[in-house]
Amino acid sequence: MKVNFIEELRWRGMIHDVSPGTEEQLNKEMTSAYVGIDPTADSLHIGHLVSIMMLKHFQLAGHKPIALVGGATGMIGDPSGKSQERNLLDEQTLRHNQDCLRNQLAKFLDFETNNANKAELVNNYDWMKEVTFLSFIRDIGKHITVNYMMSKDSVKKRLSPESGSGMSFTEFTYQLVQGYDFLYLYQNRNCKLQMGGSDQWGNITTGTELIRRKVGPEAETFAITCPLITKADGGKFGKTETGNVWLDPEKTSPYAFYQFWLNCSDADAEKYIRIFTLLSREAIEKLIEKHREAPHLRELQRVLASEVTIMVHSVDALKMAEDASQILFGKATNETLHRLDEKTLLAIFDGVPQVQLDRKVIDEGVDLTEFLTTHTHIFASKSEARRTLNENALSMNKQKAVEGLVVGPADLLNNRYILIQKGKKNYFLVIIV
Repeated sequence: MKVNFIEELRWRGMIHDVSPGTEEQLNKEMTSAYVGIDPTADSLHIGHLVSIMMLKHFQLAGHKPIALVGGATGMIGDPSGKSQERNLLDEQTLRHNQDCLRNQLAKFLDFETNNANKAELVNNYDWMKEVTFLSFIRDIGKHITVNYMMSKDSVKKRLSPESGSGMSFTEFTYQLVQGYDFLYLYQNRNCKLQMGGSDQWGNITTGTELIRRKVGPEAETFAITCPLITKADGGKFGKTETGNVWLDPEKTSPYAFYQFWLNCSDADAEKYIRIFTLLSREAIEKLIEKHREAPHLRELQRVLASEVTIMVHSVDALKMAEDASQILFGKATNETLHRLDEKTLLAIFDGVPQVQLDRKVIDEGVDLTEFLTTHTHIFASKSEARRTLNENALSMNKQKAVEGLVVGPADLLNNRYILIQKGKKNYFLVIIV
């Protein structure tokens, strides 16, 4: 049975605005739609996930998704939702970023299928680089009035006295350049629909208006926007103390990624599981009902974190993230600790006290009591260290430690770390340099 794309997005809470006639168009025939993606980094972050999931559902519903990397627009900067201009990038950086983004998008979209709804990746720099300033203002600029452009919320906000920064001509032209993208894709890829966040509505409708004025009233184009995702506590979605939550495991480890979703509030988890997973409506409703009966078990957050981590990373990455999560709760073993890669290990113990130690000490072998006092100062005195050891309250690398033990190279995690635990909650990470 063919999925109704609009209905699917609506029950998931993923629709903010829909232009008239969109649902009829999608029910009539396979349609192409595009979403613009900012290429100013070589990785997507979870702020991109909503529009990517829109494209994913679009392809699953039998339609053709187009991911547009904004190489040209990335050289300008979109004023929507921003208080100042962004840094401009050179072409080499943009091309590198494009390749990285395509690899990430391939986890969500099928670029390889032989079906007519095969996903495509395009870069607006490829058609904009040949356009001269004179030809652009003659062929495009004359179709959209300054009054029309200034009526957009994104422009009005930047021109208001409160913003203080004003807006450069470069940024002012952004909506025209984005509108030209829609025109180009309409004429060359038969693309009739543009999708994006609700802050993009003004830019998208500039595109539909440009197509109407340039091609004629018979040109049918459509727009869909999704709500901007917020947190129940008013905080910004996707931001942590360390910045963005990236899809690239080198920028955000799978463990830290998993933890982000695991730590969602109940209200956010109920919203996010609809938006960021492919679970069915029935499965989600049952899960939410079960969660409300026993919220302390955090089953909803666990399923959400698992589903998104597998989709973005892999089943193996999820297993490592789950193993890593057990470490702080005392359920992990020495073997579990040794399986962790360095990045995950550091992510888990980010913020715990760290001590550096010369490798020569470890290579020669050192008595545990000496190691805990003279060399690392984890204990203020040898008598305190011995008392803790005799009380069976100290672990090294998740194994109970005893007095008289010699610490050597075989004890190192990732060949440079030793984890000491006093009691249940006091951790120390010794780094061998």
